[in-house]
Amino acid sequence: MRVVFNSLLVLASIVLAYMCVRSIMDPIEFEGEKSVRDKAVIARLIDIRKAQIAHREAKGVYAEDFNKLMSFVNNEKIAMVSKKGELTDQQMEKGLTEDIALALVDTAEAAKYGIEDLEAFKENFRRDTSYVSVKESVFGVGYNIDSIAYVPFTNGEKFEMRTGFNKTKSGIKIPLFEACTPYKVYLNGLNKQEIINLTKKASALGKYEGLKVGDVISPNNNAGNWE
Repeated sequence: MRVVFNSLLVLASIVLAYMCVRSIMDPIEFEGEKSVRDKAVIARLIDIRKAQIAHREAKGVYAEDFNKLMSFVNNEKIAMVSKKGELTDQQMEKGLTEDIALALVDTAEAAKYGIEDLEAFKENFRRDTSYVSVKESVFGVGYNIDSIAYVPFTNGEKFEMRTGFNKTKSGIKIPLFEACTPYKVYLNGLNKQEIINLTKKASALGKYEGLKVGDVISPNNNAGNWE
């Protein structure tokens, strides 16, 4: 009987020691894997932000969904202006603007802005516009835009994305967008209790329970909640 009791005591000690070790190692291992996943998700959210900003600059609004956003990046072109020469302070003080300068054809009119040699000025002050694909301009050659909607480390889960407007006191409507994914989605498969703890902590602080860029309720200049 005593041998059995001693064996049980040793076994209980081993189990207790194991539980103590796991209580220390589980959070450490979780944080390590979470860091890897955080970086991949953040990189994807930054790409979504880049694409949406390009869409707004070209269209005046953000894309409502990923299909429209991907179509824009894949198929459309944006203007790229190369600049040669700058206006001097004296010329601008006399009312010369870039639009006026580009349209100048009369020597007498040019003289009003302090331009003595119009031909030489036109040769050294140029604005040339070319058109390049959105994908090449924003992401470079070879970027796979088709993956932008999907959350890394998931089985095809998509980011949530919403658009809206913020109306200023003067009545101007400012476009807004947000894209996000909760902890429970992109951390799925890791320690469940750690995910629950992380979610509860964010909720208690009034923060989004995951990673997010932009905000359709509280404008934040398209900032990410990790920044």
